[in-house]
Amino acid sequence: MEISSSSCSLSYWEYLNLIILRPILALSFVFSLLVLGWYLAWKLVLVHVPLVQEIFGLRRKPVQPKPPTRRRLTQFYNSINAHDSTST
Repeated sequence: MEISSSSCSLSYWEYLNLIILRPILALSFVFSLLVLGWYLAWKLVLVHVPLVQEIFGLRRKPVQPKPPTRRRLTQFYNSINAHDSTST
């Protein structure tokens, strides 16, 4: 009982499918899932993280000059200085 070589051999299209097309399709599927996942993570989460905003320059903080009396400590020291200047 001989098995003919033509029945066991793969055709040209099957070789092409097995060797070239399947890996390319698998890699493109995985890559598309990664891109979709990154896009969703970027749009839903990463855009709102301040560190990511700072790294990519998404939102620039406006530079505002600090007022001279901005805190309670400044007011406290100013009141001490006022008392010292009136007592001398």
